[in-house]
Amino acid sequence: MKIAVIGGDGTGPEVTAEALKVMDAAAKLEGFTIETTEFGFGGDHYLKTGEILPEGAVDQLRKFDAIFLGAIGHPDVAPGILEKGLLLQLRFQLDQYINLRPVKLYPGVDTPLKDKGPEEIDFVVVRENTEDLYAGIGGFLKKGTADEVATQTAIYTRKGCERWLRWAFEYTQKRNNPKGKKLTLVAKTNVLTYGHDLVWRTFQEVAKDYPDVEPDYNHVDACCMWMVKNPEYYDVIATTNMFGDIITDLAGILQGGMGVAAGGNINPDAGGTSMYEPMGGSAPKYTGKNVINPIAAISAGAMLLEHTGQPAAGARVLKAIQTVTGTKMKSQSAGKMGYGTTEVGDLVVEALGG
Repeated sequence: MKIAVIGGDGTGPEVTAEALKVMDAAAKLEGFTIETTEFGFGGDHYLKTGEILPEGAVDQLRKFDAIFLGAIGHPDVAPGILEKGLLLQLRFQLDQYINLRPVKLYPGVDTPLKDKGPEEIDFVVVRENTEDLYAGIGGFLKKGTADEVATQTAIYTRKGCERWLRWAFEYTQKRNNPKGKKLTLVAKTNVLTYGHDLVWRTFQEVAKDYPDVEPDYNHVDACCMWMVKNPEYYDVIATTNMFGDIITDLAGILQGGMGVAAGGNINPDAGGTSMYEPMGGSAPKYTGKNVINPIAAISAGAMLLEHTGQPAAGARVLKAIQTVTGTKMKSQSAGKMGYGTTEVGDLVVEALGG
């Protein structure tokens, strides 16, 4: 397996190193090898060169089986520059039209929800990843004056809706929740009566091809309430790009914080290149202190293995993570884990078994 590695900014390279250590150990146990190539993209590269992604970089990355991204976000780079120039560019140019966010509470991890545990908090969000408001359609008129007008247009296409929703239905089938296979569309059809009408009609039509999956619907505001009150209600959620960006942060807190949450930007098509990353950000104040939590990055590594042809290795890593959070770690907060960053990685390697 050939993996492109973008360690990125702040603590990104530290958590990436632990994820790769665990992935390599799992690969050896499962009888395959991992070959990595480092790319130094991120805030430091931008400050030195003025470029975010060099010419030809996307074509280079396209040749790999997968991309692992540690984190981006630099205190000396204005917000939005790296996010648009690196994250969104890779999502769009590599057509990573699925954003997959497992929301799973690991044993031993605290959640702010009273009386809820790993049995109740275990669902997945499938977010459309290349359309909606993130398409970048808009502009200014009379900028900087009292008469300024700004427009931001959301784009939804039939093709984009159908491929994302069909993938969500198929994922729900494969997940095969013993409590029942249910796909909940989260949108705002009562207000967004054009774009979300297209989403709703496409959902209804695609649902006919999956009679074993229960089609369900929530307005996004209702979803935010139910996710907190009854997270066990959900199996798989399919939602649009903007709403997915918001509700997955809420979901991340339910599963114990962004230091635990991982995600994938997936191009499911044959020959497509997907990218996996922890959700916790670059956390520059912890850089070089060996205190940052690598569990989210290791979880992203498990996702990469699962979705890049090595599901047994991915399952092995996920099981090892749960052993470590449930029996070893005192906390998931940086500096309070009871172990350093590298020690947590070593514990997960040890828990992989033989």
